[in-house]
Amino acid sequence: MPKLQSGKKELRKSEKRKIHNQKIKENLKDAVKNAKKGIEAKDAKAKELLAQALKALDKAAQKKIIKKNTSNRKKSRLQKKFNLANKVN
Repeated sequence: MPKLQSGKKELRKSEKRKIHNQKIKENLKDAVKNAKKGIEAKDAKAKELLAQALKALDKAAQKKIIKKNTSNRKKSRLQKKFNLANKVN
C-alpha cells in the first residue's frame, strides 16, 4: 500500500480505470460472441451484429484497451466468417 497521498490517489485512479476498462472488454467480448453466433446460425440480424462487433473493436482499439493490430485481426476474421456464410454459389 502506498504511504504518500499522491500514491494513494494514483491507486484510486488506477482502480477506477481498471473497472472502466474491464467493462469495455466485457462488452467487446459479448459483441464478438453474439456476432459469431449470428453468423454461424445464419441469422437475419447477422449483419447488424457484425457491425456492432466491428464498432466495439474499433472503440476498444481507439481507447487503447486492445492493440490496433489485434482489433484489425479480429475484425478481419469476423468479416471473413460472415462472407463465407453468405457466399452465393
